[in-house]
Amino acid sequence: MPSFKPELVFFRENALDYTAGEQLFEKLKKEKISVKIISSRGPLPIDYDLPFKKQFHRAKKIILVSVRSVNKFQSCKPSAHFQLPLVSGCPGNCHYCYLSTNLGKNPYIKIYANIEEILNRAEKYIEEASPEITIFEGAATSDPLPVEKWSGSLARTINFFAGQKYGRFRFVSKFDRVDTLLSCKHSGHTEIRFSLNTDHIIKKFESNTPGLEERLQAAKKIKEANYPLGFLIAPIFIYQNWQQDYLLLLKKLNKLFPEGKGISLELITHRFTDRAEKIIDQVYPGHQLPHARDKRKFKYGQFGYGKYVYPADKMNQIKTFMLDKIQLLLPEADYKYLV
Repeated sequence: MPSFKPELVFFRENALDYTAGEQLFEKLKKEKISVKIISSRGPLPIDYDLPFKKQFHRAKKIILVSVRSVNKFQSCKPSAHFQLPLVSGCPGNCHYCYLSTNLGKNPYIKIYANIEEILNRAEKYIEEASPEITIFEGAATSDPLPVEKWSGSLARTINFFAGQKYGRFRFVSKFDRVDTLLSCKHSGHTEIRFSLNTDHIIKKFESNTPGLEERLQAAKKIKEANYPLGFLIAPIFIYQNWQQDYLLLLKKLNKLFPEGKGISLELITHRFTDRAEKIIDQVYPGHQLPHARDKRKFKYGQFGYGKYVYPADKMNQIKTFMLDKIQLLLPEADYKYLV
């Protein structure tokens, strides 16, 4: 799959006050990508009269380079203590994407130029909690890997955490362009995870993302570079032949990583919110996502909004099947949770 290339990049004026912002600006100019410098505050200078669907898909091709507030980081349970805001948004078009809940019709890909301020704030959180380990998640509202070619944020962050005795970093991606990270000094303090699903789900719902085999080969490179490696199997769907398909996925992991030695596993079942559904219906008309409310249970999430999850009997069915097969095929994997 070709690497992501933005059609347009907006630069907030104050982003150029930072070294990372200047470097990014020069990279984009060399690549002859259209760049527009705009005021440090205010709306983007674009046509807002387009239909919702066109606005959404246009935003997926736009990068906004800006400055992120570092006053407070949001929590990130259950995967980490805090979100680490390096990037937000993603060029992928996964129909079910939970980011639809909080990014709305303008899911621009934002790169934050004040990376040093962000890392300095993370260091304060680490110092406050020491000698306990503090874990930061770098992909809570994004997939930072497809824009790493431009941002360099992941490499900078990995090098930073290599020197943190009580700090750890982790991020997850559906993308496969990992070569620039292979030579980073990481000291085992950064866990790189890959979001996986069955071939059926990837082809049906995960547009503009690499296929399963490409992700697995990227994971193999990461393991060979001695990074801690993990996999997020998500979202898990119940559909015809779902058990056979997820079993095949686990067998592929077993083939690459026998017994699951040296990998971690996190499992998340499919869920959706009212707001996300409204956006999904407009952006992907005719989608085949299972949104029947009479087959779901309503549950409040950690950020105050409700979501529709599988009912207890279906959750137990998924949990029993997945954990049995993990125990059979990947018994040495560090299984963390299923939600």
